Amino acid sequence: MYMKLIFAIGNPGDRYTDTRHNLGFTIIDAYTERKNATFSLKTKFFAEIAEFTGGRHKIILAKPTTFYNDCGSSFRAIIDFYKIAPQDALVVHDELAITFGTLRIRHGGSDAGSNGIKSINQHGGEDSMRLRIGVNNPDRLLSDTDFVLGRFNALEQKVLTDHIAPAAHEIIDSFISGGIAVTSMSVLPSEKIDKKKDN
Repeated sequence: MYMKLIFAIGNPGDRYTDTRHNLGFTIIDAYTERKNATFSLKTKFFAEIAEFTGGRHKIILAKPTTFYNDCGSSFRAIIDFYKIAPQDALVVHDELAITFGTLRIRHGGSDAGSNGIKSINQHGGEDSMRLRIGVNNPDRLLSDTDFVLGRFNALEQKVLTDHIAPAAHEIIDSFISGGIAVTSMSVLPSEKIDKKKDN
């Protein structure tokens, strides 16, 4: 059976739950629940792992238990064990260089300042697919570190639940079915309204 990996980046522990830096975990948790799958700790992979079958594919979902900056060691352990080609892995992560509400799909590429992607690239994941989910607010007053380790406000949380997560889940489904394409999109409600006015 053909195998694919959905690999989220985040930090383990309650302290980091629902922070911007753990957006990858938030997205994959909701997706895994949708698929009626359950995570279990696999120490040999330095990760929590869930599995389900989608069509002719066996899907591995992973949340590393390493910290964000060393997630590449978990990524490598998983793809080596299951013999998954890096291009059959989708890395889901927050992106401070992108505005909140924007999602970008990329094939490989530089780390763009993300230490998590840097670690994955260092461990042989340069050719993996990336789902980059923007978290930046240009009006923020906090430093980069304090901002990404902070939690979404109530309005952001609603947009995340109603718009970002469903769009991310559609992208994951497309990746699994083989229909993913390099693209960039905004899912902010106001932008959708503006586009309707322009048409």
